[in-house]
Amino acid sequence: MGEIIRVAFDAVLANKLRSLLTMLGIVIGIAAVITMVALGEGAQRSVEQRLKTLGTNVLTVRPGQSFSGGLGRGQATMTIDDAEALRAQPKHIQAVAPEIESRFQVEYGASNANLSVVGTWPAYFSINESHLTAGRMFTDEEDRGRRRVVVLGALAGTQLGLRDSASLVGETVRIRGIPFEVIGVLAEKGSQGFSNPDESLYIPLSTAQFRVMGSNRIRSIAVQASDEKSMENAMAEIDLRLRREHRLRPEQQADFNIRDQASLLATVQETTQTFSLLLAGIAAISLLVGGIGIMNIMLVSVTERTREIGLRKALGATGTDILLQFLVESLVLCLAGGTLGLLLGIGGAAVLQRLMGWTMVIAPEAIVVAIAFSATVGVFFGIWPARRAASLAPIESLRYE
Repeated sequence: MGEIIRVAFDAVLANKLRSLLTMLGIVIGIAAVITMVALGEGAQRSVEQRLKTLGTNVLTVRPGQSFSGGLGRGQATMTIDDAEALRAQPKHIQAVAPEIESRFQVEYGASNANLSVVGTWPAYFSINESHLTAGRMFTDEEDRGRRRVVVLGALAGTQLGLRDSASLVGETVRIRGIPFEVIGVLAEKGSQGFSNPDESLYIPLSTAQFRVMGSNRIRSIAVQASDEKSMENAMAEIDLRLRREHRLRPEQQADFNIRDQASLLATVQETTQTFSLLLAGIAAISLLVGGIGIMNIMLVSVTERTREIGLRKALGATGTDILLQFLVESLVLCLAGGTLGLLLGIGGAAVLQRLMGWTMVIAPEAIVVAIAFSATVGVFFGIWPARRAASLAPIESLRYE
């Protein structure tokens, strides 16, 4: 067996360039699989982490489809009265925070930027587990008094040309030409899908409605249940109160949607898992192509070494010895290609993470599967050439030119 392995390695090393080109399909395939799976896994971990920071006992209420006579009448509306109805004498609700959001030109000195401005209640910060790095949050009294105060996201200052947002505390910025006093800066949380709360500005809801946006419509309501065990009761309480507020009968379809973070997290996990499998499946096609390439080269190698096979058989090598020799050659090519592809995939993931800022997670299971798949490809696509070599008659092989 030792001699068989040595002869197989000698045959691979004797044609280094051809061996490298033969392995290229496996190298690219394994590298693509590792990188794509790392990207999918990283995306899933990133989304899970950000959703968990919102709390598992948080519900989000959004406007739904408005119906009349069983027919859809377009997007329904939600107002501050809906949030007030949820906040009044709660049973299973701990906190309520309506949101109204729009983009405006924000100015500081000679700098300006188009940023997202969110009007909300002070409870928004506790519900979303937002923390301060400087200053303070606005209060309920400031909301009722329609005070022109603003809390900045961690990166809002950099959008206005400053190196540190905290330096703006106590300064005045202008939102839509209206002066606002900066009273606090939030800690960085990271982007969430298409929005980035770190680049947003937060002002009292009444100030946003009556001084900035001039609208009573709200985008959504964040509702925090008393605890995780009260989630279903909180959903039932929200449904009952909003139906009463919208004058909907029990048999009528609700014109609002209630979503909890747990179901949203499960949906995201399923979506990202499907995305990861799709990426891995696309990358695995190159592994199939690489395996076919190895089979073709091994068949060429059998033809080129027909006289060698006849000589080895004449000296006593059995068909099993010849079969093992060519299988080992195929296996060596695939495992070497798999190892190079693994290193290339890990390096590619590291480069993407550094250059693009993407979260990349290389799971140990992906490494094991990649190496095991390489070995499987080597055995599977090496069987036919190996059996063909083992079945050659010694006399016919020795006569082959």
